[in-house]
Amino acid sequence: MNRDKSKIDQSNLLFRLALMTRRWRQVLDTEVQATGLTDATWRPLLHLYLLGNNIRQKELAASVGIEGPSIVRIMDTLVTKGLVERSEDGSDRRAKLLRLTSDGESLVDRIQETVLSLEKEVLSPFSDDEISQLSNYILRLETMVDTMRQKSKR
Repeated sequence: MNRDKSKIDQSNLLFRLALMTRRWRQVLDTEVQATGLTDATWRPLLHLYLLGNNIRQKELAASVGIEGPSIVRIMDTLVTKGLVERSEDGSDRRAKLLRLTSDGESLVDRIQETVLSLEKEVLSPFSDDEISQLSNYILRLETMVDTMRQKSKR
């Protein structure tokens, strides 16, 4: 069966969104590499910034979508570079809390400037109404996916 690859419908919509997301990450990775960071290191920095300081490594790993041992290695690298500080959690000495250093915050500011510039460029063909409409669709999709995830955990 020969499928029209330009056609997007219910049978391939989520697949196409996933492909577009992967390509978008490749664009971001290429641009952010100028800061000296790889995808494996800049994304956790950005997540840490967005989640706020003094979160547990486990929470950061879940947000980024990687396993605990992987986040430990990445944090080791970021601590060595002076971008992140790690401390013991007073309520659970086994857990580690993470916070950005001032150098880490400065670097995240540069990363955010890059990301915002690229987002502005990629969204430039769309009106505010179209972006609002797309945002509503995405929120509805996220809600459905989250509901399905919760069901599958039972």
